[in-house]
Amino acid sequence: MEAKKNENQKLEKNSILYFSMGLTAVLLLAYLALEWKTYSVTEWDSAQLNLQDELTEEAPITFHKLPPPPPKIQTPPVIEIIPDDPDIDDSPIASTETNYTTEIIPIDDIQVAEDDTPDEVSFIVIEDVPVFPGCEGANDKRACFQEMMQKHIRKNFRYPEFAQEMGLQGRVNLVFTIQKDGSIAEVKMRGPHKILETEAARIISKLPKMTPGKQRGTAVKVPFAIPITFKLQ
Repeated sequence: MEAKKNENQKLEKNSILYFSMGLTAVLLLAYLALEWKTYSVTEWDSAQLNLQDELTEEAPITFHKLPPPPPKIQTPPVIEIIPDDPDIDDSPIASTETNYTTEIIPIDDIQVAEDDTPDEVSFIVIEDVPVFPGCEGANDKRACFQEMMQKHIRKNFRYPEFAQEMGLQGRVNLVFTIQKDGSIAEVKMRGPHKILETEAARIISKLPKMTPGKQRGTAVKVPFAIPITFKLQ
């Protein structure tokens, strides 16, 4: 038996219509999708204004020009009248410029000092040092002089009892001059106390007479310095 189809229920009958309607719906949906516009809604926070209870207004910085200080009143200088001193020489100062009209004396008439040796020469630079008794045959008379001076001080050294009781100590610097005749003179000293200076002067006063120092074969004065130390044990 052959099956028969109902003509009203055939799908092929309206397939073109259904295809057209579906295509139209798809195109419409695509168009609506492309043309669809959306708007974002932003929620705004409400702002809050905080006002101070008291408003403090800052004063503007201004510059004021101060008036100049009043001028100082200077007292007039005091003029002191000094009486004339009869001892002051008010004679005019002679000119030091060369006077070409002055006659020049011949060289032969100019007097030249025969001996220009100084009157005093230091112990360090003198040619022939003073000779301490006992150093006549020494090769180095300068070193022998200093050694004999040390021996003389140690031999005659006496610590004053009063200075020991007072606890006085220190260095006394001595300077004396060996004269042209070999004697000792012009003793000068400086120390921490007069008692120590007196004792140092006593030691120097006991120095023997020496052979005077010579410069260019002429006897001269020779100053010599030496310290004496007083120290309590």
